[in-house]
Amino acid sequence: MNSVPADRVWLLLFGAWLVALAATAGALFIGEVMGQAPCVLCWYQRAFMFPLAVILAVATFRSDLDAWRYGLPLAAIGWLIAGYHVLLYFEFLPKSIEPCGAGPSCADSNMAILGSIPIPLLSLGSFTFIMAMLLMARRR
Repeated sequence: MNSVPADRVWLLLFGAWLVALAATAGALFIGEVMGQAPCVLCWYQRAFMFPLAVILAVATFRSDLDAWRYGLPLAAIGWLIAGYHVLLYFEFLPKSIEPCGAGPSCADSNMAILGSIPIPLLSLGSFTFIMAMLLMARRR
């Protein structure tokens, strides 16, 4: 297994933190400024993304090279929820198993920004990037 220098691990943590911060800010902007209420699955994804923004910030600025140990499980669970949400959104799974009851639908076409970018896909991409950065940091 190749070893990654400590300064490169810091850059990987910093990149993961920036993505978590942008995803958190984006979710808050969509909900609070644009007034789009999150669906049930969006709430679950937020429950895993918001702590990552804090945890990765602390890990980055403390140069905690073992941050992958506690960041990766959060990102992986968020990734699974986001993946399930993407499958529902693109109708690979039947709507009968959709967990959203009252409130916004998890597979509604309103779950997009800029007219065509699905929010669940952005979430999945964010969790994927964070996991990739943490897995590369793990190889130090």
